[in-house]
Amino acid sequence: MAECMDYSDEQIDETTLVKYNNPVLVIKNPEKQLDTVANLKIQKQEREGRPNSGGITADNRKETEEILNDILPPRCWEEEGQLWSQTVSSVPATRQDVSNLQEMLDTRLQQTQARETGICPVRRELYRQCFDEIIRQVTINCAERGFLLSRIRDEIAMSMEAYETLYCSSAAFGIRKALQSQEGKEQLYQKVLDLQIECDAMRNEIKDMEHKAEQTERRNNEMKLSEERKHAEEVAFLKKTNAQLKSQLEGIIAPKK
Repeated sequence: MAECMDYSDEQIDETTLVKYNNPVLVIKNPEKQLDTVANLKIQKQEREGRPNSGGITADNRKETEEILNDILPPRCWEEEGQLWSQTVSSVPATRQDVSNLQEMLDTRLQQTQARETGICPVRRELYRQCFDEIIRQVTINCAERGFLLSRIRDEIAMSMEAYETLYCSSAAFGIRKALQSQEGKEQLYQKVLDLQIECDAMRNEIKDMEHKAEQTERRNNEMKLSEERKHAEEVAFLKKTNAQLKSQLEGIIAPKK
């Protein structure tokens, strides 16, 4: 099982607000690994000025580190063919650390130009890191509070994922409906255009029929006037003929008397 070469000094990572230990190299050779870890422990104890007693403090620190690793798993990555691991720091936080955390959060929000309102993944990530750092600080003093805060963190993460899923599905549904409405609107526009063309054609047809009706009425009036004039001429001719015949008849009848 691989162990880490360095498991002591803490480090403030510029990429996260959580306080981590120095990165350690995961060694694949168990024998070399044990020797290296033992030497590092001896060097650490010499720096701290206390013997390798394995007392209650060391056991509590180890238990705290295990709890922290359970709540905030170590980060692992590969660089130049070597596997590195980094665990969160188990050093208790002071009031100054809390103040520094707040200042770092405000600074990161300004540097990353995170939005103050609305949905912002950058702001959400920074506040998540800040919450993880608070969980780390609380867990060192009280593991139960740390586990409770981690449950709250996980529940918030699940709720946010559910909201994101709902938002994405709602956005997709809205886009789908917008496209459908746009397509329906275009169809309605085309239908209106076709109806306008049909109305224009019917108006032109009405105008043609009105023009034909006027021509027909004018022609009928002309025919009526012509018939009336012809009828009047015939009546006049018949009256004249009747008068002539009457006069002739009177001329024939008169000598006999």
